[in-house]
Amino acid sequence: MTGAMYPGTFDPITNGHYDLVRRAADIFERVVVAIAANPGKAPLFPLEDRVALAKEVLADISNVEVTGYAGLTVDFARQHGLRVVVRGLRAVSDFEFEFQLATMSRHLTDKVDYVFLTPTEQFNFISSTLVREIASLGGNVRKFVHPSVEAALKQAWEKRKAQKS
Repeated sequence: MTGAMYPGTFDPITNGHYDLVRRAADIFERVVVAIAANPGKAPLFPLEDRVALAKEVLADISNVEVTGYAGLTVDFARQHGLRVVVRGLRAVSDFEFEFQLATMSRHLTDKVDYVFLTPTEQFNFISSTLVREIASLGGNVRKFVHPSVEAALKQAWEKRKAQKS
């Protein structure tokens, strides 16, 4: 069985992520969406919330699993019998960073390969960072995220504003 891993911070999961997962699920028999703890990025949502949101958003794709992880991506992939890491490329700037990651990973193990997918055109400008920024300023993110993510973003920013008061 060919399994793939789609790793990321998913803070939050966007419609662009959903598009890539759905397309990866059409290619691979099993796709594990692996949500990195990544405390160095100071995510808006704790890992448990990011996992819960991703599970809700991706629930309609039967061959997808969602889990959190810490540590090296290639180690997670090997430990779970996943030979492929799927990454999304929105722009040329993404390619340089992703190429470095793939090359470094190849130096760590020859048991995991990287596959790059480009998003459907309507999603190629969406990033979690932009979605968080729009939401933090009270903007409408409805076109970019699932309704449950939209609600979670609104609640998270309201909570932060209340804490600052």
